[in-house]
Amino acid sequence: MKKIGTHKQTGILPVINIPNVSLAIDIAKAIRNGGINSIEVTLRSADSLESIKTIKEAFPDMCVGAGTVLDCNTVDKALAAGADFIVCPGYDEKIVDYCISKNVEVVPGCTSASEIQHAVGKGLTLLKFFPAELSGGLEAIKLLSGPFPNVKFVPTGGINFKNLGSYLENEKILACGGSYMATAEQIKNRDFCALLPPAKKL
Repeated sequence: MKKIGTHKQTGILPVINIPNVSLAIDIAKAIRNGGINSIEVTLRSADSLESIKTIKEAFPDMCVGAGTVLDCNTVDKALAAGADFIVCPGYDEKIVDYCISKNVEVVPGCTSASEIQHAVGKGLTLLKFFPAELSGGLEAIKLLSGPFPNVKFVPTGGINFKNLGSYLENEKILACGGSYMATAEQIKNRDFCALLPPAKKL
């Protein structure tokens, strides 16, 4: 398991809403050309599941997650589409238990000590921190890491090229999630050449 661990190689997890499946291949190709071989496709459009399937079929080695998963039925649909891991915006015990029972990696959103303690009790050591900046950002993560030294975080929400470096300097950050390297405007305009490797923009 632990496929999401590959994100540590770049420190980046693109979190992308793909509005139309016709864009899926070009988006994935641009991200790969930028040196990143992972993506979280948020389930916020009618074509999200089909986009996951399309990307996995075109690039079997790409680590593809399903984001914004809100119930166990959606977990099944995402896995059927080929998703490698499941991401939830918050901590949902039913989804966590269901994923664990299916030996599927799940990354729930946790921003409080209580939520993190629940997740740790389930054996989870990788958690989403969302919305990162509104929840205290890096300073909050540093404080929460004290009582939970074995937990790594994927902060998402408010991350951009200005604060990305400071997050990645912290050893408790596995990767930073977001759409800062592939904005909705770029995708809408099919400006795939603008999706450059993060290192060139830092």
